[in-house]
Amino acid sequence: MKLILSKSQARKIILHATGLSRYDQFGKGKAATYKAIEHLGFIQVDTNYTVERAHHHTLSSRVRNYQTDWLSELQSEGMIYEFWTRDSGFMPMDEFRFSLPIHEVYRSKWKSYAGSEVNLMNQILNRIAREGPLRAKDFDNDRVTKSSGWWDWRPSKVALERLHFAGKLLATRLKDFHKLYDLTDNIIPLDVNREMPTAEELARHLIFRSLKAMGIASAQEISWSGRLTKPPIKAVLKELVAAGQVSLVNIAGLKGDWYMLPEYEKKKITLSGDVFILSPFDPLNVFRRRLKEIFDFDYQVECFVPEAKRKYGYFALPVLAGDTFIARMDCKADRKENRLIIHNLHFEPVKISKVTLDKFRKAIVAFARFNGCNQITLARSNKKAMAKPLIKS
Repeated sequence: MKLILSKSQARKIILHATGLSRYDQFGKGKAATYKAIEHLGFIQVDTNYTVERAHHHTLSSRVRNYQTDWLSELQSEGMIYEFWTRDSGFMPMDEFRFSLPIHEVYRSKWKSYAGSEVNLMNQILNRIAREGPLRAKDFDNDRVTKSSGWWDWRPSKVALERLHFAGKLLATRLKDFHKLYDLTDNIIPLDVNREMPTAEELARHLIFRSLKAMGIASAQEISWSGRLTKPPIKAVLKELVAAGQVSLVNIAGLKGDWYMLPEYEKKKITLSGDVFILSPFDPLNVFRRRLKEIFDFDYQVECFVPEAKRKYGYFALPVLAGDTFIARMDCKADRKENRLIIHNLHFEPVKISKVTLDKFRKAIVAFARFNGCNQITLARSNKKAMAKPLIKS
């Protein structure tokens, strides 16, 4: 039997599962940082440095007074690792075995590489085994043609990334965000389970992992996390629903089936009404369809949109209050001036109480501080009278 949920009920479940029902839902300090990663299962890494990078931003939204050093400390302690699944991200170390099918996909491509490419990869492995962890720039510039763009890597960088994707190397991050490549055995503790999961095991893992982190998800959204390996998500979902381990859900007014864990059928969830300034790559924002259909918020990060077609700005951040997106804040951290520049503060067409506006003001101040800024300036807003009191210069 399908469970029928209202949009309001669905929003509460999603926000609780995503760790945004209230501030400090996972607690405080470094322990809460790990708890957030363990619960969400995947914290996306992104290179954009307009404001603090996505992985730190995502964690700071859930752990107040978050310190960026905690992430590297957790990695050095063998609690988490970084790898590419659907994107590049940090994951709990005890789930490492579910990266192995992706390693296998990339290793299968080696047979198509030229002999010189394979030789270079082997040379790099041997050198790292002898010398220890190395950066891409530790290898000679072996480019024979001029670079044509960001992704036109030189041969040694290509070889490093191929070894990384294939699981021969993994990487940690230096202070400047560059990768430090090392042999996998030097990063993954030897007592971590490395048994290759079957396709069905991987499907079950992705289903439960997705529903734990997302609260409610479609089969398509769950499958996205396994798109490189394509496990039998739909078939296993059907089995889990029949066994009562997963609930089949319809959301009033929306088409299609959704899924959630049975524990949410009777769980009482209260939202605090706290205001969160979120990263474009926050787990809540990954799937545009669910934001539009369930939260009535049509969002797209416009750094990927040609400038002439942008509506809100290069890096407009979604602003969530309770279960409603109230604004988009396009901003940049000017680190030389220690100033958070808000290029555009666009309010959504929703009612915003004075209490929420005060929480938003405090959230802006905290966000500026997190970005190392002690000054805030506002360039424009669609509601200047509402925006100006929020900004402290």
